[in-house]
Amino acid sequence: MANLKKFLIRRFLTFIPTLIGVTLIVFLIAYVIPADVARAWAGGEKASQEYIELIKKEYHLDEPWYDQYWFLVSGLAKNSIVDPRTSNYVLDDIKDRFPVTFELALVAFFFILIIGIPLGIISALKRNTWIDTVIRFFALTGVSMPVFWLGYLLIYVFFVEVHWITLAGFPAPPKHQITHIPMIDALLTGDFQTLGQHLHRLWLPGFTLGFMGAGVLARFVRNSFLEAIGSDYVAFLKAKGVPKRSIYRHALKNAMVPIVTVLGLQFGGLLGGTPITETVFGLPGMGSYVIDSIRNLDFPAVIAITMLFALIFLITNLIVDILYALIDPRVRY
Repeated sequence: MANLKKFLIRRFLTFIPTLIGVTLIVFLIAYVIPADVARAWAGGEKASQEYIELIKKEYHLDEPWYDQYWFLVSGLAKNSIVDPRTSNYVLDDIKDRFPVTFELALVAFFFILIIGIPLGIISALKRNTWIDTVIRFFALTGVSMPVFWLGYLLIYVFFVEVHWITLAGFPAPPKHQITHIPMIDALLTGDFQTLGQHLHRLWLPGFTLGFMGAGVLARFVRNSFLEAIGSDYVAFLKAKGVPKRSIYRHALKNAMVPIVTVLGLQFGGLLGGTPITETVFGLPGMGSYVIDSIRNLDFPAVIAITMLFALIFLITNLIVDILYALIDPRVRY
């Protein structure tokens, strides 16, 4: 395990350069956009020149790009950057919206697990049958279908036709907060009424966001499980007369190592896919916040959310690397 500790230390040391690289790329893209950012923040064409100059000075827009970048990154780290659009501190706005996005990602991830893994296993066990064909068609549909199109289709069915969902507002958090993630806090405190309200609001957006991931996971589980049950050790177990259930359990454990990689990448990818889903379903999360920020050239908010998404993605992949060693004892870094 000593090698694993060294590996984890190296991974932690790469966090900062990775975050700097991601935010720098986003900043440079924003910097080269031919737009008068100060005028846009000041109110558009009707803004006075005096107010525009004041904004340029406050946000260092009249300085070289590297000074602007340092001002934004260091200010975001200290939470001293005021959002020019909302007049709140940028990280305070993100803190208010993060629980919605994280809950949506959790619900979507739940649908990915309960749909993708069973379908992948069934498809492998029923290889080259009509069941396998149907599941593979479902997986291809999930990969190919645009999220926004599926979202509007499901809204028409469940909101317009059968009235099973609501698209207005968002439920309040429970009275007692521990993690500040309402669904988790409601579950920990036994507030099942609040938990039900959040699930009722998020189950359809979560299914929409997770549908594509479920298709990807189903295909990956199928291929990984087929490779495992085709291994030599499985043939040896069959020759010894070991029951099929025990054989499949061993095969699935060995197949889980690459599957965990996909799950980790998918969870990070879910956060990147929330802007479209939140916009379609009217959710007040970070996704809709960053869409509004892009429309209004609100670059401090865009860079802050990019930094947060990158950090979550890095942490998720670090957890996946740790799980490697726990699932497969042969994996020791």
